[in-house]
Amino acid sequence: MQSPGKATAPDQAVKTLVVIPRNCTGCRTCEVACAFVHSTGGRLGRSRIQVHPVGPERFVQITCLQCVEAACAKVCPTAALVRNPTTCALEVNAARCIGCGLCEAACPFGHMHFDTELRLAIKCNLCGGRPACATFCPHKALEWR
Repeated sequence: MQSPGKATAPDQAVKTLVVIPRNCTGCRTCEVACAFVHSTGGRLGRSRIQVHPVGPERFVQITCLQCVEAACAKVCPTAALVRNPTTCALEVNAARCIGCGLCEAACPFGHMHFDTELRLAIKCNLCGGRPACATFCPHKALEWR
């Protein structure tokens, strides 16, 4: 298993999602972009990133930290959380997920979620290496670098 920031090949460095709260204006464009990317059946998906106010005109973006020693993956009884070898993101293998919710309970940061309609764990998958939240952030409060 590789950790973010380490190379996957001698000539290819792994990028990471960098959160820069001081640039966040609370516009929530990142949430909309994420929900749009995860749309299914003509309905917006659940955003995997949330913007929270932390003071007057101050905000912080909260999303999965892609932990190297992820508690969510450790408790999964079906090994449904798998590290993507290209992006190093932990991704939910929907075919293996039994919807038990243990991953959601185990995440110490509250970044695992559960889709009650699909009975499936959901989390940030870094959009396969092109995070929509960072792509569409108008204030560069999220960067993919």
